[in-house]
Amino acid sequence: MANHPTISTESDLKSPALPTTAVTRRSLLGGAGIAVGAAVLASPPSMPGIAPAAAQPVSAKPRPLDAAFNRRAFEVREACASHNAKIPIAPHPTNGDEARYANKIGSDSRGLPHDKRGEVEQAAWQALYTACQSGDPADFEKISLGGTRKLVNPVGTQAVSLSGINPTQIGIPPAPALDSAERGGEAVEVYWQSLLRDVPLTELRDDTSNRDVLAATEELNKLADFRGPKSGGRVTPGTLFRANALYFDPADPKGRSVTPPGVLDGPLISQFLLRDVPYAAQWISAQIRTTLPTSEFLTEYEEWLAIQNGAAPKRRLEFDAAPRYITTGRDLAEYIHTGPALGWAAALLLATPGGGTDKRYTGIYPPAEPASYPSNPYRKSKTQAPAGATFGLPYVQALLATGISNSVRAVYWQKYFVHRAVRPEAYGGLAHHRLANGVSDYPLHDNFLKSEALDRSKAKYGTYLLSQTYPEASPLHSTYPGGATGVGAVTATILKAFFDESRVIANPVQPDPADPTKLVPYSGPPLTVGGELNKLAMNFGFGRNWAGIHWRSDASASMAIGEEVAIGMLRDERTTLCEPFDGFSFTRFDGSRVTI
Repeated sequence: MANHPTISTESDLKSPALPTTAVTRRSLLGGAGIAVGAAVLASPPSMPGIAPAAAQPVSAKPRPLDAAFNRRAFEVREACASHNAKIPIAPHPTNGDEARYANKIGSDSRGLPHDKRGEVEQAAWQALYTACQSGDPADFEKISLGGTRKLVNPVGTQAVSLSGINPTQIGIPPAPALDSAERGGEAVEVYWQSLLRDVPLTELRDDTSNRDVLAATEELNKLADFRGPKSGGRVTPGTLFRANALYFDPADPKGRSVTPPGVLDGPLISQFLLRDVPYAAQWISAQIRTTLPTSEFLTEYEEWLAIQNGAAPKRRLEFDAAPRYITTGRDLAEYIHTGPALGWAAALLLATPGGGTDKRYTGIYPPAEPASYPSNPYRKSKTQAPAGATFGLPYVQALLATGISNSVRAVYWQKYFVHRAVRPEAYGGLAHHRLANGVSDYPLHDNFLKSEALDRSKAKYGTYLLSQTYPEASPLHSTYPGGATGVGAVTATILKAFFDESRVIANPVQPDPADPTKLVPYSGPPLTVGGELNKLAMNFGFGRNWAGIHWRSDASASMAIGEEVAIGMLRDERTTLCEPFDGFSFTRFDGSRVTI
């Protein structure tokens, strides 16, 4: 990969191996010199007391090694907490829509009761707003719902993660405003995605002759404010529907938009989603169950309104009988519908030795070419190997599982307690009333209202509502930022910290558009582990855009959130380790190098 500036996030905390003789506080933490006195740990008032373990017979005083380990454990935990507490609370700017519109048309109100026009009942909204200001679980129980579906885990966002920073310490730009050119451009894009769901993704290349792809590309280039990836300053078929990452920038209210390394290279779908996954004596097929093009929802007004009120869907998905590889945007949307363990699969592909006769049971690289970083301490050891305690596959998988939970907490906290931004499906309702029913006080941008994408959608479905691939449409929490992308981003970041991202993936493949049950070779620029992990994160997030439930900015902002969650966790994890180790190093989504 190209050389980039290196950013060190290393704190003063070090964690050398424990000596077997007398140990000082300074030697325990590599010179940090944290003063520790006698401490009595009391149970929190809301928790029952924890009884001490039954006394064990002893014949001598604790060994120095035992006492040192016990003391070091306390000092490491205290030092991590102290370091994280010093990280300031980040700015949390909003787009102002909540205060701007008394009827809350720019805010997410799905699941609450609405009138016939789809506007939320004010008492129900006020109850939600009160709960989001207090964070009190009792206040969330006072919210009036409009149907049987429930809000997704708002109180859970306030759980304290025992590793890394907390959600208030991560800042993202405000969501695009309801009437802005940027939101209008995102609406044009997501309507085009709904129209092109069944076009093979192999048509998203610069030499395509697909007229619909070319029409979408041409229209996105005419938009006043479109922030997707470009080539030579223009959207091309090869950059169409590729994703970007968005960082908070004090100098730019809209944030700093970047294209992560590798996401424009090769097929849109990551190689990690196109390979069978070895799972010990089993394997996980890369072929998936896909849905039929008839699985389109919420384009009929009464169905749309019932879902806005939180009613359970009455219609169900229709599936193709034959499994196949992810070939279309519809396929990708269905793959991430219920949150697959994509990070688990990628870790298995990277950590399992390759070279076997049956490719389903082998990883990407032969045993003589390990995918781990050369800086991995066990690559140099003559007598030790990694395992579940540190640096082995179970250790990485444990971090992935914790990282997923922590990233969801961080993303959902922003959804409930900061932004509460409107979903694409609700925006489509505003468009329908504006154009079909003459509701002039819904201020949508002309870039969208006069777009070819909207005209084509109306001709296809008979309304201006945005078609959805999920019968329940979006989950009941706001659109910004995107939870799935946060999961993908924390996954990619943790895996880049343990595996050599510069490694080129041999024999890349892509689905055969003529027969999506088969793979054909891909020939083009080399595809690296790091680039394909970045692409994996983007696939996980942007698949939700193909479904019609998210905007581009939702995915972009969550890339930065997931990355920050992973960095905080890895910083704490680095402090706990005893192996001689130079630290975790990887390339961030903005192309800079970080060492922890």
